[in-house]
Amino acid sequence: MQRYFIDENSLQNDIVTITGDDAHHIATVMRMKPDQEIICTIPGASTVRCALTNISSETVEATVVEYVENTNELPISITIASGLPKGDKLELIIQKGTELGASAFLPFQAARSIVKLDEKKGAKKVERWQKIAKEAAEQSYRHIVPTVFAPFSINQLLNAIPDYDECIVAYEESAKSGESAQLVQTFQSLKEGSKLLVVFGPEGGLSEKEVEQLTEKGAKLCGLGPRILRTETAPFYVLAAASYHFELMR
Repeated sequence: MQRYFIDENSLQNDIVTITGDDAHHIATVMRMKPDQEIICTIPGASTVRCALTNISSETVEATVVEYVENTNELPISITIASGLPKGDKLELIIQKGTELGASAFLPFQAARSIVKLDEKKGAKKVERWQKIAKEAAEQSYRHIVPTVFAPFSINQLLNAIPDYDECIVAYEESAKSGESAQLVQTFQSLKEGSKLLVVFGPEGGLSEKEVEQLTEKGAKLCGLGPRILRTETAPFYVLAAASYHFELMR
């Protein structure tokens, strides 16, 4: 069943009104007909199953059939902070990271990031990244659309660390030295509703200065198993491990 995110003003008196790209998708791409059902979610609030009544490429209306309980979000909020990688790797991180349960994505300009984004380019990128997050959230039946932040500087990232209950840094040297306990220890310290920031370097990893700055702010270094993971793979490892720890084990 197709799923769409709506704002709170789109659900009034058990009638859902959808406009814009989603209306076009329902009418023109999916070619849906009256009485077919869709799922609509107000991020972080209500989810409803509803039957289509009026359909056009500009506006779609549907009647609520059932209010649906949501239990498919991770018990903790995980923000993925990625040193800007090359090419479309961040798009992959956002798409698959959303499917795996990330709550937010925070790209940052790392010392070894080859990609450099000015304000104009950054705004266009963020718009595309947010659209990717929305579509992935709809596909994976998320209850929220993850937030994608505009790229941070390293100083902005450091200043954001106190906003989280814990911050860990995936560090290649920790993995090489055999460190294997910090990730589990961090998970065990977190309660439902806690906020976790996980920092990943770009290709080439984080610089020694960046690692020192992060640890001075209270971040903890951790390895992610005995194998060295690519910058676009490491976030999936952490999110899958979090799902196992907080969902499958319980």
